[in-house]
Amino acid sequence: MIRLAIAEDHQSLIDGIKLLLEYEDNISIVGTANDGEALLEIVNKKQPNVVLTDIRMPKMDGIQATKQIKKNYPKTNVLAFTMFDQVEAIQQMIDAGASGYILKNSSLNEVHNAILTVAKGETYFDANINTNALNSESKNKSKGVLTKRQIEILELIGQGKTSREIADLLFIGIHTVDTHRKNMVRILGLQGKGELLRYALEKKYKF
Repeated sequence: MIRLAIAEDHQSLIDGIKLLLEYEDNISIVGTANDGEALLEIVNKKQPNVVLTDIRMPKMDGIQATKQIKKNYPKTNVLAFTMFDQVEAIQQMIDAGASGYILKNSSLNEVHNAILTVAKGETYFDANINTNALNSESKNKSKGVLTKRQIEILELIGQGKTSREIADLLFIGIHTVDTHRKNMVRILGLQGKGELLRYALEKKYKF
């Protein structure tokens, strides 16, 4: 069971997410907050598996809240949920310990997928985010460390499968496959999607 806490200063967004997840058997919303300080209180009391948090909030922003959460509860995975797509904001959340970053103009279904992905200990970045622009220090920290799902996708890329074919084989959305492709490019320190196929064919990664 995923125990989810949500922090967002717009109550309407919280209400929308609650409606989306209301009938999910594997997700339980343990608390909601409209500011960073209230979020920390929820995390201290409820100890959720996943925290979905805005960046800009009253009293304490999402960056500082994430730092406190990861310091005290390192196994809690944090997913940023914001309108800011600037590299600096993304980098600050990553440095604070966030496992994912999704934009508020995303569909509620994508928010759902991001929550499920982060809950498994994987990373999730919105497909509209230019992860290649993140600084080299972050790339080097995570370089070469792929999740089990990413390894599966990379192996299928090496077999010449398209994103649609991979999505059908793994029973996931094509958008999810494309997001994993972008994340693998960043993690492996590659320059573009085309290098993923070359990387797989050269068998630099041990399947």
